Amino acid sequence: MAEGISVLEALRERLRSGELTPAEAMAEAQRRADVSLSELPVCLKDGKAPGETYLWRDADAAIGYAEALPGRFADAADRPPLYGIPVSIKDCFDVAGTVTSCGSRFYAGEHRPASENAWIVERLLAAGAVVMGKTHLHQLAYGITGENEEFGDCLQPRDRTLLTGGSSSGAVASVQEGSAMVAVGTDTGGSVRVPAALCGLAGYRASHGLFPEEICWRGGAHLAVSFDTLGLLFGDLRDGPLLGSAVFGLEMAAAPVGPKIGFVGEEFIDDSEPEVMAAYLVWKLRLVGRGAHLSRFDAEFWELAREIFMPIQASEAAAVHHGHFDQFERAIGERLAWGASLPDAELTGLRMRHKEFCAKTDELFERFDFLLLPCAPVSRLVAGEDQSSTRARILRYTAPISLAGLPTVTLPGELVGGYFGTGMQLVAAKGRDAELLAFAAATVG
Repeated sequence: MAEGISVLEALRERLRSGELTPAEAMAEAQRRADVSLSELPVCLKDGKAPGETYLWRDADAAIGYAEALPGRFADAADRPPLYGIPVSIKDCFDVAGTVTSCGSRFYAGEHRPASENAWIVERLLAAGAVVMGKTHLHQLAYGITGENEEFGDCLQPRDRTLLTGGSSSGAVASVQEGSAMVAVGTDTGGSVRVPAALCGLAGYRASHGLFPEEICWRGGAHLAVSFDTLGLLFGDLRDGPLLGSAVFGLEMAAAPVGPKIGFVGEEFIDDSEPEVMAAYLVWKLRLVGRGAHLSRFDAEFWELAREIFMPIQASEAAAVHHGHFDQFERAIGERLAWGASLPDAELTGLRMRHKEFCAKTDELFERFDFLLLPCAPVSRLVAGEDQSSTRARILRYTAPISLAGLPTVTLPGELVGGYFGTGMQLVAAKGRDAELLAFAAATVG
């Protein structure tokens, strides 16, 4: 990642120069998609076949769209920033003419083909991108492992003994396998950050409320409106500012010089694997080497995040999927039923605590420009092993950021010589997305 220019930038140059046409780029991307899993040397639980990266993909249509792209953007000197770039869309967003499944066979049968594209899809098309297809996800985007009983568990193309993490499972797999240069995901409780970390990629979780709800979620399926936000997965931190500008319209910002970064102490992350702790140390050293000033902050109040986050999330998800709980995986159906059972008085108290939590977290940014902590206490989720306790363990690391609605970039552990799968969360104050992306990009090299 740290040598030369990024893979995305190299592809952009080839497309700009005419060395490669958009149709040729898309044809190559299609050849990389959904690499055959028929000879996979692992047996997943219950004998299920592993899931592929894409739940919907039409290679001929994508190549046909790419062939028409030079005509749509005839002025070669004024082509948009993602001209000809293959992108993937998480299958909880509408793509015109396709059915949005949300990772559920029930919804795949119930939903009609979309009549128009989701807002985020229109943003990408306007930027010149070409949609590869719609990607696998943890059912209803309500899980962190990438397991899916109906469509198969999503495995990492790089190492098919490992789960991708979720819920943006196919999104991260599409970038890792090279069928997409950029993948659209969502992040409610860590669904962009964690897959990015486990798969050695960069991830960007946008500030909650970056755009008005009625705009950015048009054509998108919610899980929990209080926490859901859009996100991107990509291969190189250096591409973050470009993507933030091209997709979300963020103004390019200069990387802060000598920022103050607060980091959580070992008492908060004492259940982390040694590999995660080692990568955390090396990332702190890298940031100091980039001129940052690091100091520890007391994260004790973050221990309360899960007990606030999980019931609010379950209640809001239950409202979205009311009447269909028995159509989903048992564990998800049970979470939804629990959410529906919560008394109004309890939820009112939780929402008050949520506001107090946000205010206290916001106070940290009176002292710091950024915060740093691992994305997860683990570096790998082995396919076929019992992951029933994984969600709660990981949410302890991600839920504080979700509650506060903060923008986050996943810093890959491998970039600093860390073990594969050991990504860190670099967190900024709400609305400081551009500065965050710029500083993350500046840590490379």
